[in-house]
Amino acid sequence: MVTEDAVGKRKIAYFSMEIALENAMPSYSGGLGVLAGDTIRAAADLRLPMVAVSLLYRKGFFVQHLADDGSQSEEPVEWRVEDFLVEENARASVTIEGRKVELRCWRYQAKGIRGYHVPIYFLDADLEENVEVDRSLTGSLYGGDSYYRLCQEVLLGIGGIRILRALGYEQFERYHMNEGHAALLSLELLAEEARAAGRKRIRGEDIEKVKSKCVFTTHTPVPAGHDRFPMAFLTRVFPNQTDFLDLSDIASAALMKRVLQVQEPYADLQVAAESGATLNMTQLALGLTTYVNGVAKQHGVTSRQMFPGVPIEAITNGVHAGTWTAPSFHQLFDRYVPDWKEDNYSLRGMLAVPPEEVWAAHLLAKHELFELVRKKTGIKLNPEVFTIGFARRATAYKRADLLLSDLDRLRQIAAHAGKFQIVFAGKAHPNDGGGKDLIRRIFQAKKALRKTVPTVFLDNYNMEVGAKMTSGVDLWLNTPQFPLEASGTSGMKAALNGVPSLSILDGWWVEGHIEGITGWSIGELRRGLPGEPPIDNRAEADSIYHKLESAILPMFYYERRKFIEVMQHAIAVNGSYFNTQRMVQDYIANAYIR
Repeated sequence: MVTEDAVGKRKIAYFSMEIALENAMPSYSGGLGVLAGDTIRAAADLRLPMVAVSLLYRKGFFVQHLADDGSQSEEPVEWRVEDFLVEENARASVTIEGRKVELRCWRYQAKGIRGYHVPIYFLDADLEENVEVDRSLTGSLYGGDSYYRLCQEVLLGIGGIRILRALGYEQFERYHMNEGHAALLSLELLAEEARAAGRKRIRGEDIEKVKSKCVFTTHTPVPAGHDRFPMAFLTRVFPNQTDFLDLSDIASAALMKRVLQVQEPYADLQVAAESGATLNMTQLALGLTTYVNGVAKQHGVTSRQMFPGVPIEAITNGVHAGTWTAPSFHQLFDRYVPDWKEDNYSLRGMLAVPPEEVWAAHLLAKHELFELVRKKTGIKLNPEVFTIGFARRATAYKRADLLLSDLDRLRQIAAHAGKFQIVFAGKAHPNDGGGKDLIRRIFQAKKALRKTVPTVFLDNYNMEVGAKMTSGVDLWLNTPQFPLEASGTSGMKAALNGVPSLSILDGWWVEGHIEGITGWSIGELRRGLPGEPPIDNRAEADSIYHKLESAILPMFYYERRKFIEVMQHAIAVNGSYFNTQRMVQDYIANAYIR
């Protein structure tokens, strides 16, 4: 149970559509959930008075099966909620289409290194008193059409605020919306302010009070990725609440124009729906927040270009060091930088560690990965051979097959510059046909390369596989199409384990890249400005081949000490900075305390 003392001390409410906590607890989908989990763990380490809210998904996460040709099929994961979470007695409800939808919540305690806990509340509509269509709303993430998704966001934003109130959390200093999925919490906060003032309709003073409490993080670098819903959906969800904005009030009218992206306000929301207007969730969040940030400096630039005139800052993402450091490096850090968990920045001291000990820790991590490869595929990779890793969600813009653009060139490099092998992993969304085609193309290349460049693809990519890959390869490859990588965190996990990156200069790598020191770049730095030439896949593939052939493989095989120095800089420069401890401290300084 939540104690009165704990309730009184919590200051930050963090809302995210997905939160990943344990690999065995599959109530999340992908990168956003893993980042949210790392954020909460860092908050617990820092003893930040935070609570977190998400939805509970019993379905949606899947076991990936791959046929001999790489064709993906999916098997739903079954799991018992009560094995991981504790049900709270508190209940809340939201009204959808005139029906009351009852909500309960389940609690998970994220424990920090000093024993401090951050509670995470997972909202659950799967109750007997709800009709079947409402019970399914917390069934699976991204599991239905856009109307289903809007209803889920109603549960997260509005239901989330109400369940916190039912738990005894009467007020927070900051409400952090992690992406636009949580933006509807601002409407519930507006309603609370109006009720406190004895009104039913929202006015400018309510808007200002809510803005002062809200923080918004955007993760999406393209306009198409931001949630938009027909206003007809909103009036369908809330049929009796079409005039809650007092449009005689200048601020309320301005908010409507902004959210609907129109020049003149409609008479009410019903008229807006009948006119075909669209609700822009990002604009709703932007209009009701005191602080907005992108998730890397380059992403901040991209976001300001998408939303001109909006003061969007940048807090670059990180990863939770204690979670993503391999056991062998964990032990090495404990010996040489004993306070690294309390102060991740102290990892800069890894430059002074004997190189042979760094290499020994790396070989242990490499052995762990190769054992996983053997168990999954039956293939025994050679630990003395240079190993390239690539593991991302299988979707077109991440370009997992860019490395495989010219198989003859790869064979020539292996024959003349040094042998290498490749480990791939990644799931395609069940509805992403292009992502599934991508996996099949990798399998075709794998078959064609088998005699010269051993290549494996690990099925059922998850947090465990990701951790072993980012620590066990010799080079981390990242090839997103610019500017579609808002941040990226896989290379950060690799850096913590002394694995340098070869990456497109996008997302975090613009900040973490020092050529030949922390890793290598693919192509040149771009800014996404008008007049820049279009992306040339062939040129970027050629850049990969050139760096492998002329710099990376020769260094690995003939200047091993220099390669280990790159590994040490990956830890000392990037591992010490691109972590969620630093990231959360940035949020405290820039967003939470203003």
